[in-house]
Amino acid sequence: MNYSRHQIRVGAVILVYQSLMRDDPAETLYQIAEVSGEFPYDENVRLLTDSVLSKSKELDEIIQQHSPRRALQRIPKLLRAIMQVAIYEITYDEKVPVNAAISEALAICEEFSYFPEDVRFLNGLLGAYARGLNKESIPDGTQI
Repeated sequence: MNYSRHQIRVGAVILVYQSLMRDDPAETLYQIAEVSGEFPYDENVRLLTDSVLSKSKELDEIIQQHSPRRALQRIPKLLRAIMQVAIYEITYDEKVPVNAAISEALAICEEFSYFPEDVRFLNGLLGAYARGLNKESIPDGTQI
């Protein structure tokens, strides 16, 4: 099955989230995903997930740098997984425009999070990170 880019991101967020919640190796998570069929999973999802997990420590450092008032351990793991995928795409995937990565992260957060403040926090953190990179002009305070 050919998944949309959004579905690939959702699958990667779910797997990154599971890796934050469990001590299982990524390969075990992939086997469970393949058998369960409960969310998008294919080679594209696996590739994005592998890429994010390989940089997770660096991605967490970026999250912590841009969240001076909230320690990494206090950020909900789902939100952290969404941030890791988005920051990975912003930083390392030249095919993904910054605005698209942020917009997709916000859509996924709105879909899965129970708390509206999570969306605001995510938007602020990703916007600040993107502005700091000077990759594109991202207006201050604008939800992308």
